[in-house]
Amino acid sequence: MNHGRTMLATVLLATVSAVSAEVVRVDVERRDVIADGRNYGSAGAYERLAGRFHYAVDPANPANRIVTDIDYAPTNGTGRVEFSADFVLVKPKDVLAGNGAVFFEVASRGRIGALGRFNGAASTRDPLAAEDYGDGFLLDEGFTLLWIGWQHDTPLEDGLLRVYPPMATNSADPIEGLVRSDIFVNETVYSHSLGDRGHVAYPVADPSDQRNVLTVRDGMNGERRTIPREQWRFARVEGDQVVDDPTSVHLGSGFEPGRIYDVVYVAENPPLAGLGLVAIRDAISMLKYGSGEAWGNSGGGVPTEASDIPGGVSVEGLDIPAGSLDRAIAFGSSQSGRLLRTWLYDGFNADEQGKRVFDGVIAHIAGAARGSFNVRFAQPSRAPGGAFEYPNRLFPFADAAQTDPITGSTGGLLDNMGPDTMPLVFYTNSSTEYWRSVGALAHTTPDGKQDLPLPHNSRIYHFAGTQHGPAPFPPPSGSDGHLRNPNDYDWFLRSLLLRMDLWITDNVPAPPSRYATLDEDTLVSYEHLGFPKVPGVDALEEVSILRALDFGPELASRGVITREPPGLGPAYPFLVPRVDESGNEIGGLRSPDIAVPLGTYTGWLPGNPVSGAGVYAPFARTRAEREAMGDPRPSIEERYEDRAQYLTLVEEAAHALVEEGYLRGEDLAEILAAAGGRWDFHMRGAD
Repeated sequence: MNHGRTMLATVLLATVSAVSAEVVRVDVERRDVIADGRNYGSAGAYERLAGRFHYAVDPANPANRIVTDIDYAPTNGTGRVEFSADFVLVKPKDVLAGNGAVFFEVASRGRIGALGRFNGAASTRDPLAAEDYGDGFLLDEGFTLLWIGWQHDTPLEDGLLRVYPPMATNSADPIEGLVRSDIFVNETVYSHSLGDRGHVAYPVADPSDQRNVLTVRDGMNGERRTIPREQWRFARVEGDQVVDDPTSVHLGSGFEPGRIYDVVYVAENPPLAGLGLVAIRDAISMLKYGSGEAWGNSGGGVPTEASDIPGGVSVEGLDIPAGSLDRAIAFGSSQSGRLLRTWLYDGFNADEQGKRVFDGVIAHIAGAARGSFNVRFAQPSRAPGGAFEYPNRLFPFADAAQTDPITGSTGGLLDNMGPDTMPLVFYTNSSTEYWRSVGALAHTTPDGKQDLPLPHNSRIYHFAGTQHGPAPFPPPSGSDGHLRNPNDYDWFLRSLLLRMDLWITDNVPAPPSRYATLDEDTLVSYEHLGFPKVPGVDALEEVSILRALDFGPELASRGVITREPPGLGPAYPFLVPRVDESGNEIGGLRSPDIAVPLGTYTGWLPGNPVSGAGVYAPFARTRAEREAMGDPRPSIEERYEDRAQYLTLVEEAAHALVEEGYLRGEDLAEILAAAGGRWDFHMRGAD
């Protein structure tokens, strides 16, 4: 984070209970009024606080036993494990004027993203001005917003949130383990970081260790071939020199595009990555359940000893009155959505006193995947695509307990929570998650033969015809010449967030799940997709299938990988949403763009089975234009009488979604205006 301003407050916290210590200090390093003091809804003016939470947790507490390597963590004089994490808190200056809910976004790779997703704001690491909060939706609704650093290896750049965990040690003996780094390049390079996308890499312990291996393969299903040791080294190119570097690998012949390289090497002394999830858990628990007269009472000075705080926790400097925040909703997108699925499965939703942490969880665009978050030598940033085989796509995939016919394992995603700590859960996915993150396994049996019933507290919403993150409109063209998919699902997320909060507060059930199913014949095997012959858009020839992965016998029991690369077992079924004669998906939650289309929207990109992008292929404007192109899809002229009829149909589709609770009525005007703009864009030049 950027700590350019003087620290405003250092606050000691205490829970004198012998059971736990949790958050023990809050350093508020920046405090700013946002948007020049603008008032938002009934919540009024907002302020932003930034700094660091400090923690001390009891390794013997059952809630902390789930942290991998907790027994190897150094402890302080009272037997607690200490660590810290960056935070950003955006709250009403008068928290009592807010809605009483914490909206917590799991920062993806240390970044704030929800202000773009829910408020339509441009991306920034330092949200302060009014434009950084877009249309103000989350603030107008009165939410208190919180981000906490949970990832230990985020790039060392200003404005990225991090957690600072201790290293696991075993007395004088280092703890060692296998690490694998995949390398996939777009142009020939001669050296490459062992970290992912600029993340801090684990250094190789001994470059000469015979267990360090570099392999190459052609394509996802290609056979790995070992590259002779004398042809590569742990080093990087610096100017015209090659210098030793324990966090980089150098290949004399160069890493070539179109090929997949894997470096497996031995590292030492892993950080306790799972403490990042504890950082989230204990901060939310503090805000919901902290005792004392008031969070942030302004008179009485800063306490200097734990004994100065009678009866529990009191946070000075945050100005959050006790009891003013009574519920919390977590949102995570892509990587951070997978973290929330891991959070549920590992059982982090119970705090050290056994209380529920999040009342609601929205795991967005995570498919049926989890991630490398709470394992030894965790690599949280690694993606779940079928080419790379990290411990991201592992059974169980669905909420319901079942038996995996391949591995014989039994379990469900929600098995490790009791009724008192169970949250309400939304799984929201784009179409891309069916293509690269085995999304169908989140709601079918592992053999792909039956739909699964959902628990009463879960909903699944599949946003039909969308890519991982919506492209802007007009849609940009990629280097492959394909327009990227602009079908916008953010309107759905705004309504669903409010419906989840209503479910929590007033027990009004959220709208029914909407996703492709086997029973309705809207979920099919890839071979039966039936994608039309759209000019220039060829269906994928290779897909991101999932095979049963064997990382060794200690991953499930101890969070320790002993086999890299993993052994590959049989493949799970690959099921995707069925499409109509125009190539648009039939099942799921269909936006007005899909219900009243001007083109074909896919969740996949030809030639790239693990891309997060999809294609937008507009319809021809006229029948003559369509026939000249050899396009089998009816043209816009053949579908709609004119612009007025098109907009009438869009309005009808949007109103139906409002009635069902999937869209907000307040957003209709902008949705209709956007539809008119798309018609005008496509029909420009048509007579």
